[in-house]
Amino acid sequence: MTAETAKDDWPLEDRGVAYGDGLFETVLVRDGRPLLWEQHLARLARGCGVLGIPLPAREALEAPLVEAGEGLSVLKLILTRGSGGRGYALPIPSDPQLRWRLSPFAPSAQRWRQGVRVRHCRLRLGIQPMLAGLKHLNRLENVLARAEWTDADTAEGLLCDSEGRLVEATCMNLVWQRDGKLETPRLDRCGVAGTLRSVLLERAPIHEVDAFPSALDGVEALWLGNSLQGLWPVARLDDAAGTPIRHWTIGPAHRRLQALAHAALGYPPVT
Repeated sequence: MTAETAKDDWPLEDRGVAYGDGLFETVLVRDGRPLLWEQHLARLARGCGVLGIPLPAREALEAPLVEAGEGLSVLKLILTRGSGGRGYALPIPSDPQLRWRLSPFAPSAQRWRQGVRVRHCRLRLGIQPMLAGLKHLNRLENVLARAEWTDADTAEGLLCDSEGRLVEATCMNLVWQRDGKLETPRLDRCGVAGTLRSVLLERAPIHEVDAFPSALDGVEALWLGNSLQGLWPVARLDDAAGTPIRHWTIGPAHRRLQALAHAALGYPPVT
């Protein structure tokens, strides 16, 4: 069920390889149907507009789905500007290249039920409003942040920007409940605006806020989520050295938002 471009079809001079000049989407596919597809297409279109890369036709983006079988899989789409240009100068015209892969997928149901342990990261995200929200190919910050821990018990790391504001986890978005109110970090400086986050903002009274890590000291519930894994409740938060600083008991408040997120992805409610 996997389709890949051969190595000799991805030249070293491709700007996606050389400069991270491109975008990608990872889409949950259930029985051949892409979930949150309109949200993924909208984010890809925004990214193409910012980078000045022509958006492929919808038919081209949906063509890989004919290879999807029954059950769950992940479609990864990678769009680069193609090759050409001298140094960083853009090729005119550009010749965008679209590549894709389908892979079998199974979410972590245990993490849905029991919650997860997460930690703060030392790495700070650079602030670049022009790229904020986009899922571009330049992900070295996330790679370096994920290298800060190796223990299997830690599920994710929380990232702040260079001015100390909470932004996201290495590959998930953050939501918390504070004084009965749902909040999520504002993503107008950096970070990836996830498609599940987008749906939750439409369907739940979630407020986008500027917040520093100290804000988590008083929250009643904390979640991490993305369009593949759904929503994980956080049971324990560690500092960047791995020392526990907060614990939460998973309760009804966690389950209510989790149920809303999972309904959007076709995942069962968790009790």
